[in-house]
Amino acid sequence: MKRRELLRASVITGATAALGSSLSITQTAAQTPPPRSELTPAQRGIDASNDLAAPGWKPIFLDEHQNETLIILSDLIIPATDTPGAKEALANRYIDLLLAAEPRESQKAFLNSLGFIDGEGIRRYKAAFRYLTKEDQDDLLHSLAFPMGNSGWTGEAAGPDIGHGHFQHLKQRISMAYYSSQIGAKELGWDGSPAHGVYQGCEHSEGKHK
Repeated sequence: MKRRELLRASVITGATAALGSSLSITQTAAQTPPPRSELTPAQRGIDASNDLAAPGWKPIFLDEHQNETLIILSDLIIPATDTPGAKEALANRYIDLLLAAEPRESQKAFLNSLGFIDGEGIRRYKAAFRYLTKEDQDDLLHSLAFPMGNSGWTGEAAGPDIGHGHFQHLKQRISMAYYSSQIGAKELGWDGSPAHGVYQGCEHSEGKHK
């Protein structure tokens, strides 16, 4: 099974859990809304889809280094094949928009995961992730992609696999952002038509309803 097929399967099976988490975050944020002056366009009800594709787009939550790192990660996790990948779908911009509206705990968790990838790059290869060669980037992600199993020699359970947890967090974010885009939706089979077709009103004459 190809990597994108695995990602598609994981997104579909994990959608319910992710939705529940998102609703919980939204409810928490709604209980303690930020001052009006601090509301993002999305929180004010503005459709930001056009802004995300604007040539002069700039992140509103991530800094330049974090954004560039996220772009590279998204391109490695869901690369372009015969169809566009997460980089082309602007997954980084969608994630940035969501993070700007999320509670501090969620923002901190994401930055911790992104920072862990940088820290491992520095520890193993003496450079932050975005500055590594493509080969070293792949090598680092492959080492984090699969959880370390229990020891078959000693019978002792392995400790928490922190690196794998951070990788899974980032992969889920990127996957959900990708499959929330038009590009990702078409990858899942959407033909671009309205979900419910053309609205058709009641055809009964007045007073003739059953």
